[in-house]
Amino acid sequence: MSGPTNELLLDPQLIRQLEQLELAVRRLRAGRTHGEKRSKRRGAGTEFADYRDYVQGDDPRFVDWNVYGRLDRLFLKLFHEEEDLRLAVYLDTSLSMGFGEPKKILFGKKLAAAMAYVALVNLDRASIEAANGERMERFQPARGRHQIWRLLEFLDGVKEQGGTDLHEGLRQFALRNAQPGMKVVISDFLDKRGFSGALKWLLRGPDEVIVIQILSPQEIKPPIVGDVTLEDCEDGTPVEVSITGGLLKRYDVNLRALVGGLRDYCRARGLSYFYAPSSQSLERILLDTFRRTGVLR
Repeated sequence: MSGPTNELLLDPQLIRQLEQLELAVRRLRAGRTHGEKRSKRRGAGTEFADYRDYVQGDDPRFVDWNVYGRLDRLFLKLFHEEEDLRLAVYLDTSLSMGFGEPKKILFGKKLAAAMAYVALVNLDRASIEAANGERMERFQPARGRHQIWRLLEFLDGVKEQGGTDLHEGLRQFALRNAQPGMKVVISDFLDKRGFSGALKWLLRGPDEVIVIQILSPQEIKPPIVGDVTLEDCEDGTPVEVSITGGLLKRYDVNLRALVGGLRDYCRARGLSYFYAPSSQSLERILLDTFRRTGVLR
């Protein structure tokens, strides 16, 4: 994987570390079913998890007869099973994602590339949708290490454009990716219509949903004062404002409300939320935060 452009997304040192990771999604199943995950960690895919009461229609092969002999009750053994996982990534490519230094879109592309890379080297299926209010580009579901170069070429060609429409984007994303798996949403969530109507489309299944909010350092702490003309980067609307200390304080309160509201919304509904400034080390979020919280292992 040489090539100066793609190395901006995944440098060789990070690639070596990603090779040791895998996506961590496990579903509780009764017994050992077909579909054990095909990966380099073959053989570690199914492990005992718990018991539940046997009910009529359950497969008697998974009854624990030793427990029956002691308690005179039928219990079914449950197992964690690692399946052929499906990773689907939604990357917001609206014009607001092109703001900041470093640009939010570049950090988002790096995160999408890293997550998909981990999936592909472990023989999981990976797809990416790069979308905004006007356009959607899709890296079709693929599996295998040989797809990595095509993945990086796809992301390299993704550019920020158009307005934000997370509601319609995530609705279509959920419909196209109806199969259970891990779904990752990467966005700044700077949508005037809010986020709850958009994220509700990801609450309808047993998926592991990862929400990553990217903001630039300039949005977190605006480096401007005095009388300025601000322009909405998506619709071009100009606004004359005087940047004072009081205004910056109100801005900070509103930004914290957005971040906190999104975090609380996700946590209350079982979605995993991560706040990621675009200046943050990619290695830190992947190798520290994601491993510590169980997204990767």
